[in-house]
Amino acid sequence: MNPTHSMRGQLFVLRTLQFANYASMVLLVAYFPLYFESKGFSKLQIGAIYSVGPLLSIISNLAVGVLSDRTKNLPRILNVLYAVQILALAWLLPQKEFAIMAGIMALFYFFQTPNNSMLDSVSLLAAERMKISFPSIRMYGSLGYAICAVIFGYVLKVYGSNLTIPIILCVISISLIFSFFIGDYQATLRKFEFKGLFALLRRRETLVFFGLIMFVSAAHRMNEGFLSVAMREIGADDSVIGYASLASAVSEIPIFFLLAKYGHRFREFPLLAIASSMYVVRLSLLSMATEPWMMVALQMLHALTFAIFYITALRCLQALIPDEYRSSGQAVFAVVWSGLAGLIAGTLGGWLYDSFGLAYVFRIGAVFALLGAVGFWLANLRREN
Repeated sequence: MNPTHSMRGQLFVLRTLQFANYASMVLLVAYFPLYFESKGFSKLQIGAIYSVGPLLSIISNLAVGVLSDRTKNLPRILNVLYAVQILALAWLLPQKEFAIMAGIMALFYFFQTPNNSMLDSVSLLAAERMKISFPSIRMYGSLGYAICAVIFGYVLKVYGSNLTIPIILCVISISLIFSFFIGDYQATLRKFEFKGLFALLRRRETLVFFGLIMFVSAAHRMNEGFLSVAMREIGADDSVIGYASLASAVSEIPIFFLLAKYGHRFREFPLLAIASSMYVVRLSLLSMATEPWMMVALQMLHALTFAIFYITALRCLQALIPDEYRSSGQAVFAVVWSGLAGLIAGTLGGWLYDSFGLAYVFRIGAVFALLGAVGFWLANLRREN
C-alpha cells in the first residue's frame, strides 16, 4: 500500500464504498421496478429487463476479474465501472421507449454486476494488509442497505418514482469519487498467469467448494427472488415487503460484528454447514407461512444464513485462492453466487411456481440447502481424516 494512504483513511474509503454500493442496491432491487412501472411497462417487460443481469454477470465478472489480476490496477477498473454506470443512467433518464431503455439497462448491468466482487476483492486484500477483519469493512454495506432502505423509501413516497434515477446517479457519483482514493494493494503481488489460475480452479477441493456454494446460493436466490411475490400473494402491501428487506439487512449487522471479532476461531466448513442447515429451516418455514408478519419475522434468520455463509465462504475462498488471483477467484465466486445460481433459481423457481405453487419453490430451495449442508459436513470430515 502507498505509505501516503493511512490505515484510517483507507478504512473510511472502503467502508464508504461498501455503504454506497449497497445503498444503490436498495434502489436497483426495490425501487427500479416501481420506476419502470410508473413509465407504463408491463410486468413481463420489467421481468425481461431484470433477467439480463444474471446472464451478463457471468461474462462481466470473469472479464473484469481477470483484467484486474493481469493489470494489477483494481482502483482504475473500479473508476471505469462507476463512470460507465453514470453515463448509462444519464442516458436512461430522458428515455421513454422500452427497447431503448432495455438496451441501456443491459449496458448498465454489464458494468454494475462486477461491483460487489471487485469491492470485496479489494476489501479482502486491504483487510489482510492492515491486519483487520473483512467483516469490519463489509458490515458498512449492510448499514448502507438498512439506512437507505428507510430514507429512499420515504423520499420516493413523498416525491415520486421520477427521483429514482437522480438519486442513484448521486450515490454512484459518490462511489466514483471515493474510488480514486483506494490504495494500491495489488502492486506487490506475484505475476498473474492463466496456467496457474486454471490449475487452482481444477483442484478437487476448489471444485467441491464451488459446487456446494452453487447448491446453497440457489436456495438463497429462491428466497430472494420469490419472497416479495409470496408476500403479495398472501396480502402484504409494499410497506410490509419493505419491512422484510429492512429486517434482513438489520439482522446481519450484529453477526458481521461478531464474525469480525470471533470468526477466526472457527473452521470454515463447519460454519458453512451450520449456515446451510439454517437455510433449510428458513426456507421450510417460509413454505408454511400464511401471514405477512410471519415472513417478515423469518427474514431475521438472514443473520444465521446469509451473514454467516457469505463471510465464511469468502474466508474459505481466501484460503483456497492466492492473492495474485484474488480478483479472478472473487469473480468466479460471483458467477456461481449470483449468475449461475440466479439462472437456476429463476428458471426452476418460475417453473415450480407455475406448476405447483410458491410453497414448492421454497421446499425445493430447502432441498438445495440440505444438499449443501451435507456436502460441507462430509468435506469437513474428509479434511479431518
